[in-house]
Amino acid sequence: MTSERWPDFVIIGAMKCATSTLHVQLAAQPGFWMSNPKEPNFFSDPEQWAKGLDWYKGLFAGAGAVDLCGESSTHYTKLPDLPDALPRVAEYLPDARFIYVMRHPIDRLVSHFIHGWSKRDMDGPIEDAVKRHPALVDYGRYAMQITPWIERFGQDKVLPVFFERLTAHPQAEFERICAFLGYAGAPVWRPDLRDNVSEQRMRSSPLRDAIVKNPLATFLRRTFVPQAMRDRIKSQWQMRERPELSAEARAGLETLFDPDLARLGAMLGTPLSCATFKETVRARSLEWARN
Repeated sequence: MTSERWPDFVIIGAMKCATSTLHVQLAAQPGFWMSNPKEPNFFSDPEQWAKGLDWYKGLFAGAGAVDLCGESSTHYTKLPDLPDALPRVAEYLPDARFIYVMRHPIDRLVSHFIHGWSKRDMDGPIEDAVKRHPALVDYGRYAMQITPWIERFGQDKVLPVFFERLTAHPQAEFERICAFLGYAGAPVWRPDLRDNVSEQRMRSSPLRDAIVKNPLATFLRRTFVPQAMRDRIKSQWQMRERPELSAEARAGLETLFDPDLARLGAMLGTPLSCATFKETVRARSLEWARN
């Protein structure tokens, strides 16, 4: 055991593209040590950076000498909002490998909005939120986000992964990911492991959470309140239906995303657009095209 471990790899994004699921799956494999918390956001967030390098290294202090250590911070690919991540990672993790998970950018945007709604960072109709919160679009501009990482570390150190491919062929994609990380074992994707999805999360409420987490209140609630009534009350704090974009709004988003997807497709050696995205990325595992 050693207290001087650094991560061998980082899942750097993108937000709302199954990075938490991948983190949980890797943590379940022998020979992996995944950080807890899953998203330390150490190199990106000022309040986390202020905790110091010893705090960060402490996240991996329990790892065995031959374990592969990893963390998953989607904040590392949130340009232009958090620009410090890449230069800091380059300084302290120069030999690390990186996994970048992508998803149809409009689907990602909708899940991002639901997440923001649950955290009370966003409100109102989704189409209005797109106008008020540039991050909904920016974090789904994958070529823009990942190009600086490839320029700094090289194509061989950054693995492109797609949510749709991972969902359709989880075992094969998981084996590809583990091979990229240099894992010597035989990885097994576990379908029984699931991370919370945004649609099931309750909207934040400090008062409610304080009551819910009180041990006495929990005992009384579970003892005297029927499950059906508890579920009905809980539903009042959840988004009833997944937000739907109008055809006009979706077309407008496609015009925003398609130029970036064209750049991403050129990087991968295959044409990409909003219209062709899902079919293309499901069909086969994509790698960076060699220059």
